[in-house]
Amino acid sequence: MTPLLEIKAAIEELPENDVRQLALWLQNYLDEAWDRQMETDLASGRLNDLIAKAEADIAANQVRELDKVLRNA
Repeated sequence: MTPLLEIKAAIEELPENDVRQLALWLQNYLDEAWDRQMETDLASGRLNDLIAKAEADIAANQVRELDKVLRNA
């Protein structure tokens, strides 16, 4: 059995509260990994073109309010 299958089987044996705690821990782990990747990408300059485009769009008033975007307005 692979480690992933072993982990899945072990999770299925846990009480619901433990699964929820594990899910929270896993989400925090993934959030921190995302943050580290963003910091790495920013430091390396990989985001420079996107930042420049966003700044140009803001300067040209080519942006919409976030809540309007989220509501598809």
